[in-house]
Amino acid sequence: MTNKDIAIKVENLSKCYRIGLKEEKHESFTGSLISFIKSPIKNYRKHRSLYKFNDTDNDSDSPDTIWALRDISFEIKEGEIVGIIGVNGAGKSTLLKILAKITAPTKGRIEIRGRISSLLEVGTGFHQELTGRENVYLNGTILGMRKKEIDKKFDEIVDFSGVEKFIDTPVKRYSSGMRVRLAFAVAAHLEPEVLLIDEVLAVGDAQFQKKCLNKMEDVSQHGRTVLFVSHNMPSVTRLCPRTILLNDGRVRADGTSHQIVNIYMNSERATRAERKWQSISDAPGDDVVRLNAIRIRTEEGQITEAVDIRKPIGIEMEYEVLKPGNVFMIYFHIVNEEGVEVFVSFDNDNAWRNRSRPAGEYKSTAWIPGNLMAEGIFYLTPGIRTLNPNVRHVRVDDAIAFHVIDSLEGDSARADFAGNMVGIVRPLLKWETQFSSKGANMIR
Repeated sequence: MTNKDIAIKVENLSKCYRIGLKEEKHESFTGSLISFIKSPIKNYRKHRSLYKFNDTDNDSDSPDTIWALRDISFEIKEGEIVGIIGVNGAGKSTLLKILAKITAPTKGRIEIRGRISSLLEVGTGFHQELTGRENVYLNGTILGMRKKEIDKKFDEIVDFSGVEKFIDTPVKRYSSGMRVRLAFAVAAHLEPEVLLIDEVLAVGDAQFQKKCLNKMEDVSQHGRTVLFVSHNMPSVTRLCPRTILLNDGRVRADGTSHQIVNIYMNSERATRAERKWQSISDAPGDDVVRLNAIRIRTEEGQITEAVDIRKPIGIEMEYEVLKPGNVFMIYFHIVNEEGVEVFVSFDNDNAWRNRSRPAGEYKSTAWIPGNLMAEGIFYLTPGIRTLNPNVRHVRVDDAIAFHVIDSLEGDSARADFAGNMVGIVRPLLKWETQFSSKGANMIR
């Protein structure tokens, strides 16, 4: 990779905050804007220009300091879409603010090739007293664009944002959703070489989020670079071929989104792939039956929250029958992120159907075949009932969760399509195509 291929180069970047002290004016967006107005020539960002932050010598640790970032290093090629993930406080937003030159680093060096546009907070860069129209031109000017360039994009920006009725209204009267829509439209349509997007898109509705994701894909296909911070793992795996995982201000992992999301889902958070109750008295149930554990397993027996869309998913339930002589129905419900119930499954093992069970410990496993569930996060609610009498003894809402990931390798139901696929299931159907050259030969 040559230097010309690199859009962003970060070397040993660190950011330290002193507890109880406010940032200097030049480290805030307002300060940056004032600096731009005072020195327009110095701050003018020309096409494919190069920016550098110089190192500082502040590398001390003390009880009144917090290192939001510590020795971050990575390179991003032109045209890449890269996801940035991590738990709250991992340093994701701080990293983007430094890249956007809203906040200065404490230490390290950054090289950025090209014009940067960012959407890090609701309405970032908007002057509340100015109208939507005036803010579009203000943002374009800050990006170093001429009025004629903004004129060409103006109608497209307004149409995408959906705020045409309010474009001449001061943005202080906009709802948060309206500000997000207009801010994203400005950031994405004024042709930046580097686009920085934070979790702010979560403010918009589902339909607008889909528009944004599609637009970011389009931006990258035109050779521009996108950095996307999100907690929405399906969006990250669909949009970003590569993802960087931050933890405690450091780069913990950097690789394909499928691999990195798997690490994050199983290590960074308290996993929900398994739930166990150590004491029978604490286990959900009653004096008839108790649920001791429930977990997600792979075919290899690994407990995991992130599963390959092509592979089977094992739902394993451990329970103890305390009172013999009852016929039990073991079951679970699965719902998606939007609360839509995908399906419910009942234990259909012929060995125990309509048969009373003696007291003892049991383990029941149901296998969901690969290429059935759609991409996304699903929540599982287990239950245990008796028949005759029909009584529900156990129910634990959203006891565990798992994330189905499509690796985009072309052998799942999406084939070579990289866009958004709707639906709560995604079966891999058998397709056959027949070809005849007769029709083609008749057309001359």
